[in-house]
Amino acid sequence: MTIDPALAAALAEESVPAVAPDAVWIERVGPRQYAGFNGRGARVAIGSTEHDGRFTPGELLKLALVGCTGLSSDVSFARRLGPDYKARIDVTSVKNVEEERYTELVEKLEVDLSALEPDARDRLLTVVSRAIDASCTVGRTIKSGATVTLSVIDEASGETVAHTSEDGI
Repeated sequence: MTIDPALAAALAEESVPAVAPDAVWIERVGPRQYAGFNGRGARVAIGSTEHDGRFTPGELLKLALVGCTGLSSDVSFARRLGPDYKARIDVTSVKNVEEERYTELVEKLEVDLSALEPDARDRLLTVVSRAIDASCTVGRTIKSGATVTLSVIDEASGETVAHTSEDGI
């Protein structure tokens, strides 16, 4: 696997600009290659499928979904199964290639529930389902949809030169 030197430098950079902890942004490091950052210092390599060692935006969306499911269910599972319980969450998708969008995302959460009695298992699954439904922001957003807007700013002048929304420019 070959990593682009600009991407490696961007991902290895120790200094993160002073930004809000919840800030998220990407910077271009090469053709169809970006480095993603957050205000807490995390970094991720983003690229198209022809570049190894990078996540595609679609993969990041799916990781966000299963990550949110895991975090939303973690306290409930840990409370009943112990703090060191093991879990794995996979996600598969159905993609409408013509529309360039996913029409279905299917999560599969694997966890050992064998130590629980059937009634306790059912109660835990109800609690977990409610926790995910109530606090998984990513899942809730995907299910209900979100308005997406984009402003294009001329870096030299600071002027907004284009603004797009779901209705187009």
